Amino acid sequence: MPNHMSRRTLLQTTGATAAMLALGGRIRAQSAPFSSGESRPTIFVPPKACDAHIHIFDTRFPASPHWTGQPVEDATVAAYRQLQARIGTSRAVIVNPSTYGIDNRCTLEATQRMGRDARAVVVVDTDIAPTDLKTMADQGAVGVRVNFVTEQSWGETTVQRLQDTCRLIAPLGWHVQIYAKAEQIEAMSDVLAGLPVPLVIDHLGRLPLPDGVDHPAFTTVRRLLDGGNTWVKLSGAYLNTETGAPAYADATVIAKVLAEAAPERMVWGSDWPHRGQKSLPDDAVLIDLLAEWVPDETTRNRILVENPVQLYGFQE
Repeated sequence: MPNHMSRRTLLQTTGATAAMLALGGRIRAQSAPFSSGESRPTIFVPPKACDAHIHIFDTRFPASPHWTGQPVEDATVAAYRQLQARIGTSRAVIVNPSTYGIDNRCTLEATQRMGRDARAVVVVDTDIAPTDLKTMADQGAVGVRVNFVTEQSWGETTVQRLQDTCRLIAPLGWHVQIYAKAEQIEAMSDVLAGLPVPLVIDHLGRLPLPDGVDHPAFTTVRRLLDGGNTWVKLSGAYLNTETGAPAYADATVIAKVLAEAAPERMVWGSDWPHRGQKSLPDDAVLIDLLAEWVPDETTRNRILVENPVQLYGFQE
């Protein structure tokens, strides 16, 4: 039996399916839009497992005027439900993409459609009214993303904007999620350590390769984790690799060390629908990476279920 397959998984299967898994095979399943492959994960995906980083797009909602990248496609709630059926997750955190700028209508509508099993991370300008933030909270928003990497509707994202945003959302009990390159995280180290709200770092901190854990920003991320107010998304393996699929060996080195450092403040995300990729990753492979990143099944289940309850406020 592969060492990444739990005994519980085997016992929950029967007949030919169990025999196939025991030989290291993968269960065939339906394909899903914006994802390659058709197989299910081989790890046990527990009930109430959360995919903590997805984006929803709908051609009913046009791109922001500032956006010059990939056009809007229909990566809708219905399409994402097909992926959930394939990989076994039931909860999701919908992050407003840069494509929509500060227009959160698509994200919030999708959150409402998915109901109590979804939360939203929105994007806002610093002149937003507190009443508007409260309305978003009532629609399922629990955090704000501040993006230092891709083009934003306000232009350049500054440290001052990050600090102003955190002051706006602190009364709501929200967190701030940052998407930043490693050198930006390193330069903001002191600011990030002093934020008045929980900090969530996207996509393994985007540590450059081949340096990886030897890059100075890794020390910064570790210090932030040790401070107890920082979370990391175990997501975007295909964004943090030179060795590539299916093992993503270089991203795996980074993910394993981060997960060992603070397993109680890790969440997993698929980053579906994988915008901007020349070839679509296999989301079953992406969640199966957790078997290598977090070998202990109890800890994996914590990352998939218990940690999202704490960070995003899902009901237990």
